[in-house]
Amino acid sequence: MRLIYIIYQICIGLPIFVVATILTALTTMLGCWLGNGHFWGYYPGKLWSQLTCFLFLLPVKVEGHEVLDKNTSYVFVANHQGAFDIFLIYGFLGRNFKWMMKKSLRKIPFVGKACESAGFIFVDKSSPRKIYETIKQAEKVLQGGTSLMVFPEGARTYTGKMNAFKKGAFFIADQLQMPVVPMTINGSFQILPRTGKLLSWHPMKLTIHTPIYPIGKKGEENLQMLMTESYKEIEKDLK
Repeated sequence: MRLIYIIYQICIGLPIFVVATILTALTTMLGCWLGNGHFWGYYPGKLWSQLTCFLFLLPVKVEGHEVLDKNTSYVFVANHQGAFDIFLIYGFLGRNFKWMMKKSLRKIPFVGKACESAGFIFVDKSSPRKIYETIKQAEKVLQGGTSLMVFPEGARTYTGKMNAFKKGAFFIADQLQMPVVPMTINGSFQILPRTGKLLSWHPMKLTIHTPIYPIGKKGEENLQMLMTESYKEIEKDLK
């Protein structure tokens, strides 16, 4: 069965995925250029992600949708097991959001330009002024139920275990006084780990935890609370 799955993903899955990726990027760029970036910056990517999971025959399970309020903007944070985390969250979270991503990802052909057109937030840490501009951009984006999605580890794990969190997402949540929603991803590491080349079949599960609201005034105490509690919530369901 492993050999059959490898032949399938190389001969059928990968070619369709490449074509779908290019078409999704072009649709996103054109739709956002014509107008209504709120719609075109999210739904083509959502359908592309769902198609990718279906195309590679990967079962998906999501728990916790009921804890979210449709009119509230959140900062979503999740552990980063592998490349398929993106398809799991984008396709099945069910919330319009913008990704916070590394500036270097803007260079990916088609995808980088589509992400820019969709209003995703590229992090530039080259100076305090650039960091301040990132926060101001996030403040403009996170309105009317639109949320932010961040992998606070900063990069995919090598081992499957969760790495320490960086402060960026929680700093924005603190500055904008927004609730943080921790999410646990299971199964993505088994499908395609950071050092992997070919996919392995494995179910994926996304667990959405109860939002964590800021306490008191803005500052280091609130930031540390959001970061610590989010780590605990994600870790407790991590297999």
